[in-house]
Amino acid sequence: MTTPTASVPIDSPSAEGADSPAGRLPLVSLVVLATTGFILVAMETMPAGLLPQIASGLDTGEGTVGLLISAYALGTVIATVPAITLTRGVRRRPLLAVALTGLILSNLVTAVAPTVAVALVARFIAGAFSGTIWGMLAAYGRRISPEKQAGRSLAIVSAGAPVGFAFGTPLGSWIGTTLDWRWSFGGLSILGAIVLILVLTVVADAAPAPATSRLPLTRVIRIPGVAMILAVIATWMIAHNTLYTYIAPYLRTGGSGLGVDLTLLVYGISSIGGIIVTGALLDRHPRPLLHGSLAVFVGVGLILFVGHASAPAVLIAAVFWGLTFGGAAAQLQAALTTAGGDNADVANSFLPVAFNVAIFAAGIVGAGLLTVADGLVLPSVLIIFGTIALALTFIGRRNAFPARL
Repeated sequence: MTTPTASVPIDSPSAEGADSPAGRLPLVSLVVLATTGFILVAMETMPAGLLPQIASGLDTGEGTVGLLISAYALGTVIATVPAITLTRGVRRRPLLAVALTGLILSNLVTAVAPTVAVALVARFIAGAFSGTIWGMLAAYGRRISPEKQAGRSLAIVSAGAPVGFAFGTPLGSWIGTTLDWRWSFGGLSILGAIVLILVLTVVADAAPAPATSRLPLTRVIRIPGVAMILAVIATWMIAHNTLYTYIAPYLRTGGSGLGVDLTLLVYGISSIGGIIVTGALLDRHPRPLLHGSLAVFVGVGLILFVGHASAPAVLIAAVFWGLTFGGAAAQLQAALTTAGGDNADVANSFLPVAFNVAIFAAGIVGAGLLTVADGLVLPSVLIIFGTIALALTFIGRRNAFPARL
């Protein structure tokens, strides 16, 4: 963790958590950062729940509307690493405020876009700002927190992502169906503006890493453990996103009688439990927690594969799916932050890149499988890629996944 110099204090006098490094967890600051994560995920996945409404509103096809998610992901992949690399010398709070402002404005453009072309450009720009924020959130939260509570701070900051997956898209879909799809995007911009105000008024500031410790980009990726962690991220996310994206055809052909809404609600609630478990164990037992999470995650795939026709079996699997995957972001960000050291911001900037590449790959894998088989084949992807991720965590035990953070 970076130690601030005496001339540039880590926190401004007015920021909550100004004395946090001495032992107090800056809870308000961390919750605001977590809410930022919620906005990022909800904003990225919002079009998935509003395909017919957006297609009708922009006079285009649902397939074209699906590109709004791809455009956002592409912006994240292209912009994240360069943006974080170029801003390593900037203090964290001003950087977060500028990136949030860009995100809010580009999302507002999407909300009022007259054509799909305008919306696609706005989504690409929003993705670029989103990647910049993702790249700094984990290290920011850890930097303003006591070193002994690093895992807990990361668990809190990372909570926004699974909550966004579980509730952001369904809520946006409900708003867009009840009112208009533009209100869904507008509502997120309003929430973003509230978070921006909180960032400027109550979130603790943090100094950038010392100039002497900033490695070139190519050296950061070669830091022992970083490449292995990114490989685990990619494989675990492909395993998760392939089934998550195409959960509807799996349930439809499985014969359990369950709907997408109930299944994902159970998953979402359980994912919050996964965050709590991760927060309790991450500081003291990060390696066993990671191994256990992936092992049970693979077991979820087996239950879904064998018990696809049983509603209780599928719901039990959804519970353990949420428990094991809910804390994944915190565990992987903790590993990247530890491995990256003073270059944790740049190391973490690779996380949204790997994540969004995995989203793209999962879409391709799932679509390809569904052209030659039905939805029951999808749990096999979870089992195969989850097993690969688990094996990589054992291979990378020495440098990537330490016994202590």
